[in-house]
Amino acid sequence: MPQDQSEHIVRSYDEQLKRLRELVVRMGGLAERQLADAATALVRRDAEMAGSIVGRDAEIDALEREIEAFCIRLLALRQPVAQDLRFIVACLKVAHNLERIGDYARNAAKRTIVLASQPHVGSMNGFQWLARLVQQNLKDAIDALVNNDAAAAERVWANDAPVDDIYNGIFREMLTHMMEDARNITAATHMMFIAKNFERIGDHATNIAETVHYAVLGDSLPDDRPKSDSSAYAVVRPPNA
Repeated sequence: MPQDQSEHIVRSYDEQLKRLRELVVRMGGLAERQLADAATALVRRDAEMAGSIVGRDAEIDALEREIEAFCIRLLALRQPVAQDLRFIVACLKVAHNLERIGDYARNAAKRTIVLASQPHVGSMNGFQWLARLVQQNLKDAIDALVNNDAAAAERVWANDAPVDDIYNGIFREMLTHMMEDARNITAATHMMFIAKNFERIGDHATNIAETVHYAVLGDSLPDDRPKSDSSAYAVVRPPNA
């Protein structure tokens, strides 16, 4: 094969990998925006904004399909090996996690639409902190993919425990409001599910970080990642008990 033709093939392959990276970054940006807007709509009790979040979910789904098709073509035509192969497979997995993140943001927005007509229950501070921390973890995980930074991915992996701690606090607070006044049950239930949606987004950000770590180094992080998920066993006693 002539040298100039060989160089063209290599350059074309590099451009395709760059294009794949750009698609994943774009999808990550959309997912980050969905999460941020879902939190804002909740705090503002803005049903119109929440409705727009629901309508935008299709764009994330379409990007996942585009990335999947792009990866399959690269695998079939380029037959990548070593780190290139791990990177392409990682992009497939990351896109799936981002699609699920979009779904959780959409679900939170749907519940916010209902909450807009319900009485206020509790404080929004925990929700704001939870959303900010999860959004930062998601951003850092995507940045780790872009920069091939395994150390940054490991930091995201280790930063999931604070997300669980905040979620557990919200869970207990909402249970307390339910027990104090039965009229709070509907609103508090929706808020508990929204908090769970945010917490699950945090889990998917951690999944992305694990995938990036493997793509860069070729080895896996430990199975026992830091967790603080004790909410299923929370015991809340009635006031004055």
